[in-house]
Amino acid sequence: MKLIAISDLSRTYRKGKIDIPALHNIDLEIKEGQFVSIVGKSGSGKSTLLNLIGGLDRATEGKILFDGKDLRQMSRSDLAQHRKKSVGMIFQSFNLIQSRNALENVDLALTFGGVPRSKRKAIATSLLQKVGLADRISHLPDELSGGETQRVAIARALANNPKVLLADEPTGNLDSETSREIMDLLFDLNKNQNITIIMVSHDQETAQEVSDLVVKLKDGRISEVLKREETR
Repeated sequence: MKLIAISDLSRTYRKGKIDIPALHNIDLEIKEGQFVSIVGKSGSGKSTLLNLIGGLDRATEGKILFDGKDLRQMSRSDLAQHRKKSVGMIFQSFNLIQSRNALENVDLALTFGGVPRSKRKAIATSLLQKVGLADRISHLPDELSGGETQRVAIARALANNPKVLLADEPTGNLDSETSREIMDLLFDLNKNQNITIIMVSHDQETAQEVSDLVVKLKDGRISEVLKREETR
């Protein structure tokens, strides 16, 4: 089932009197349950595309249909609901609240999602167990390893049962062994729980190992799209 349909999508930023193009005429379809990686060099437009899908930014031209609704035409309040309910964000820098423990960080996401207080602790605990942190729920971010911190961030991203996980360089701050563990976790969430994942990465080799679709960006344009049979 087609979940995201992007057509003729462009994003241009204005700096003073100068237009700075970030994306040009992007056409892309993403099906429910796919693992999609967006790869390319710095400045190629990877994060811009991810931010447009996540409703963190608005396109200059074209359409981006998410579950049939055009994000470009949404109001600010509708985009806020899209970010709250439809997508879960995973960042390279984790973005956890340092004064709250693992359970409280996930609980806060549930609070913003409108989950009743009586249910939040059980859901947050279950999510942390799902990502392999059953024995670390009371630890603060400073008391966790980089991999454990990213697992908390993944649990938080899953808190409101989003349609899509958006991962922006999720292993960028991790060593190679920990990066592999996080990629294995994302792969498991995708294949065994059918969670759609869109990941931005500099690491094309790893992206090709896990992805159904690899989208290569160069200078804000799609230069190539590799499907699973072509990535193996």
